[in-house]
This record gives sequence, C-alpha cells and structure tokens, in this order.
Amino acid sequence: MNPQEIISKHEPTQDNLLNILHDLQNHHSESYIPAEFMDLVSDYLNMTKSAVYGVVDYYSMLSVKPRGRYIIRVCISPVCHIKNAPGIMDVLSKQLDIRVGETTTDKLFTLEGAECLGQCQEAPAMMINEKVYNNLTQKRIEKIIASYQ
Repeated sequence: MNPQEIISKHEPTQDNLLNILHDLQNHHSESYIPAEFMDLVSDYLNMTKSAVYGVVDYYSMLSVKPRGRYIIRVCISPVCHIKNAPGIMDVLSKQLDIRVGETTTDKLFTLEGAECLGQCQEAPAMMINEKVYNNLTQKRIEKIIASYQ
C-alpha cells in the first residue's frame, strides 16, 4: 500500500492523527515516518506541518529515523531501573553489538529505551515491536533474541 492509500483509510479528522502516523510507520519497511509522509498527513488533516512533526517528535513510539525490523524497547522507568534495567540494556547491547538508539548492520534490530511499558508488577520489561516480555534475565533475553534471528 502506498502512503496516500494508508492515510485515506482514515477519516480526515485530527483525532485520527496518531492512528495515521502509527499506520504509516507500521507499513514502512524501515519502521519510521519520512518527512514526505508527514507532509501528506498535514495536508490531509489540514494541520500545520510543524504540528504533525511535533507529535512525531514527542511520542517515543514514533520515529523519523530508519530502524530495524524488530524494535526493542527496554523500560527504563524507576521500577525497572531498580530491577536492573541498565543490566538488561547492557546484555542486549553486547548480544546485538549496538548501543541504545542504534540499529544492527543487518537492519534486523534497533535498541531503544522507553519511559514506561506499564509492566511494573513484572519488572524488568522490554517490548519487541508489539510483544511485551517481563521478568527478564540474561538467559531469557538470549533465548528471546535468538527466536527473532
């Protein structure tokens, strides 16, 4: 589906802005929203370009940079931090040979931090695309990542 087809699936009301942006990002092979897509959205919703860009910049689930096929978001909230989120991030960085904000050379994984995944009761947590993983340990992370490779 091309960007215009994706956008036109939604009613042209500003209430649909986030739905449109997520839909565009989810259909992009590099999991991001190029500037020209945001321009199309601003025209379709009769919004200023800066308003659309501001929303994309504000929400951590949206990106203006190309990313990997699998986006790994590690919760860095206070509860996850206490439960070893920094250690989880280190394990992932070493296993994938990337730092936070980077994408693997094969374009398979991008590693990001997330302020809260709403999983405090089973911290530490991470999300790969839309799937959440809780009670993380080094061994569990290694198995999870291997299942995506």
